[in-house]
Amino acid sequence: MSTRKFHTRAEAGKMLARELTAYADCKDLVVLGLPRGGVPVAYEVAKLLGATLDICLVRKLGVPGHKELAMGAITSGGIRVLNYDVVSSLGIANQTIEQVTAEESQELQRRDRAYRGDRPPLNVKNRTVIVVDDGIATGSTMRAAITMLKQQQPKRIVVAVPIAPPETCEELSNFVDEVVCLKMPERMYAVGIWYEDFSQTTDEEVRYLLTQQSTVSTHN
Repeated sequence: MSTRKFHTRAEAGKMLARELTAYADCKDLVVLGLPRGGVPVAYEVAKLLGATLDICLVRKLGVPGHKELAMGAITSGGIRVLNYDVVSSLGIANQTIEQVTAEESQELQRRDRAYRGDRPPLNVKNRTVIVVDDGIATGSTMRAAITMLKQQQPKRIVVAVPIAPPETCEELSNFVDEVVCLKMPERMYAVGIWYEDFSQTTDEEVRYLLTQQSTVSTHN
């Protein structure tokens, strides 16, 4: 397996899109990016496939003092998925989980307003959905996204990411129709070390990309 890093999220998205060209002729295709870092990747996928782009609002529940480590995740639909291995191994109290959940719920609502405004989420019922992030570590956020999407009864769910551990891809494949991953290192560490530029994606960039792709897909 190549150990070369991705230059940027945009480059990773273009490489990922080339692995998904089988879906280019799919008329009901929707590409959903997980904000914020997954949106620049999803933008490139949607652009190449000529698909509609939207966001799938999911928020990681970071361990206090170690925000990058996920003890779970929540979605805009009120779904919460906990990573019980992390919770039990660190002895995280229920009160702590509830407190972090409340804080991240507020941020989720803020992002919904910031990115969508008054625009409702896309209806994905009976559609083919490709869910994209810039990488997966524990898989908590992606599992939460899948749980939320399944309630909306899409025809097919595909998880597509540039990088993830092999065991996480195997686990996720039990819940979706297909998992597409470019790199599956045995030692993952953190998603950011696999990118030369892993600077934080801004709210402005997310809004811009959503606007750009809605224009592109309208003209296809």
